[in-house]
Amino acid sequence: MVNKSIAFLFIIICLTACKTKSIDVSEPPEGYTNNTTLKIAYATGALKLIENEFPVPDDLKEHKDVIYKTIDSTHLKLDVYHSKTLAHNTPLIVFVHGGAWKKGDKKNYLRYLVDYAKKGYVTATVQYRFTPKVTYREMIQDVEDAIRWLKKNAKAYHIDHTKVATVGGSAGGHLVLMNAFTNSSHTTAADSLSSKVQAVVNFYGPTDLTTDYARNNTSVTVLIGKSYTDAPEEYKEASPLFFVSKQAPPILTFHGTLDELVPFEQADWLHAALKEAGATSDYHLLEGWPHTMDASVKVNAYAQYHMDKFFEKYIPKP
Repeated sequence: MVNKSIAFLFIIICLTACKTKSIDVSEPPEGYTNNTTLKIAYATGALKLIENEFPVPDDLKEHKDVIYKTIDSTHLKLDVYHSKTLAHNTPLIVFVHGGAWKKGDKKNYLRYLVDYAKKGYVTATVQYRFTPKVTYREMIQDVEDAIRWLKKNAKAYHIDHTKVATVGGSAGGHLVLMNAFTNSSHTTAADSLSSKVQAVVNFYGPTDLTTDYARNNTSVTVLIGKSYTDAPEEYKEASPLFFVSKQAPPILTFHGTLDELVPFEQADWLHAALKEAGATSDYHLLEGWPHTMDASVKVNAYAQYHMDKFFEKYIPKP
């Protein structure tokens, strides 16, 4: 009887193992046929999402709401995370949130901030001003100033200021690309540390604001502060695509084919322009995934796998 029970248990274990499909996070997760099936998956709980609100682990140090800049009576803040046992300077990863340039919160990237701090990096997330109070110029300046502030205060946070990467999603992707391609124009003699970075991760950021779709998008119009008819050159000036050069830092881009907010062709064009210029571009176009796709557990694991490889190559830890 005992032998039969053991045999039966062995069969059950084998059958369970056969049904369990191992997930290779290096491969793109299977997407959805359209946005309707995606929404059904979300509504039924079949689409698992990452946690983005949770206690910071005890082994990490959180520097919360540090003021990096005060302008027009507005205090702009950033958060920094690193291991409590960190004893040497290590690369910095700066995250810039999205929100159509008009909303969003620096805490939106807590999952990444914690995960990469636990992997041995210093991580930071920055606040910037929104439309309609400011336009793209002020936002880019805020991101640049935050990066410079972190470099200037590198010693206090165990940062190696020669190894800095930025990560941005949607509007944040647009801003980190603009910083990467145009940062040198705002460096002054009084503050010799530039906002230059060694690597950029772009999640579904818009790259060309001169397209018909962008020109007729209210968020873009408010970002520029004028209509395309009145200021076509400013739409071009706010577009990362037109500043691509061989001097661009390595760019890692993720975009989904079901993105209804930022057409994936924007990423296609960026990748093509970077390759043509002789710059480094690593492009991941994910079939059947939407905007903010890395909120999915599966996509997030895939993205982090490739981000890990990217950071190991371009901002290696000591």
